[in-house]
Amino acid sequence: MAIPVIDFSKLNGKDRVEALAQIADACENWGFFQLVNHGIPIELLERVKKVCSQCYKLEREEGFKNSMPVKLLNDLLERNYINGTDEKLEDLDWEDVFILQDDNKWPCQPLEFKETMSEYRRELRNLAAKVMEVMDENLGLPKGYIKNALNGGEGIEDAFFGTKVSHYPPCPHPELLTGLRAHTDAGGVILLFQDDKVGGLQILKDGEWIDVQPLENSIVINTGDQIEVLSNGRYKSVWHHVLASRDGNRRSIASFYNPSLNATIAPAPQLIESVTKVANDQHAYPEFVFGDYMSVYVKQKFLPKEPRFQAVRAIKK
Repeated sequence: MAIPVIDFSKLNGKDRVEALAQIADACENWGFFQLVNHGIPIELLERVKKVCSQCYKLEREEGFKNSMPVKLLNDLLERNYINGTDEKLEDLDWEDVFILQDDNKWPCQPLEFKETMSEYRRELRNLAAKVMEVMDENLGLPKGYIKNALNGGEGIEDAFFGTKVSHYPPCPHPELLTGLRAHTDAGGVILLFQDDKVGGLQILKDGEWIDVQPLENSIVINTGDQIEVLSNGRYKSVWHHVLASRDGNRRSIASFYNPSLNATIAPAPQLIESVTKVANDQHAYPEFVFGDYMSVYVKQKFLPKEPRFQAVRAIKK
């Protein structure tokens, strides 16, 4: 079983209806899909691979050897040896990570890192807008509805757009921990440029963990919790994790188009007529301010998502 692969260029030709249907099915039944022919220059993607790998080697690799994950794993191995136990690290990610935003400090090496990643982020932000417009069309919403909701209103440009650059170095004992613990993403639309050689990303589909297959120069799209709310449950956020591995150094570059902290999120009015109501006759998804949701999410990221919606419903009251 493999997640859907969709030719995004078909939206501009005679196969548009087919492409729209494929994306609708992927959003409704998978929550993850891969885009090919997405319009981002291959030459740029090759530069992104190069500068991110070089950045890890020049600025990050030595530090990871002395990081908390390495220390905790070594302590665990010693403790298991002394006690004859088989304990695992349940609350730890085997990951090196930093975040790129427009206004934070970026790595200095290699010299072309900032120029390349700035260009890449502009391309990804534009692609996110196109993906959201397709979701609008498939859901029967006005063009720009989802983007406006995430920005906090029409004509406002206040959404958070961050890029998480991760590496998952070789792990000597991958059976004792995960690369990244299972979770759903809190925000809106996530665009992932994953390693095309080293796998490890999996999603939970029908109770089974399946691989998000490496595919050269594709962009993986997944929907976050806020898209689930805006679509009134038509599009579900999906559990995913990353497996640690003895081999390779998996590179992962995930860009997040997330709501402004001040944005009010609620099911689109056009989609609530046939909503399934809970016992107290309230809509299944509440209206809430995204900043309130994040205050809950940071404490419950690795727990079931449904109680998060209940918690923000209580805050709203």
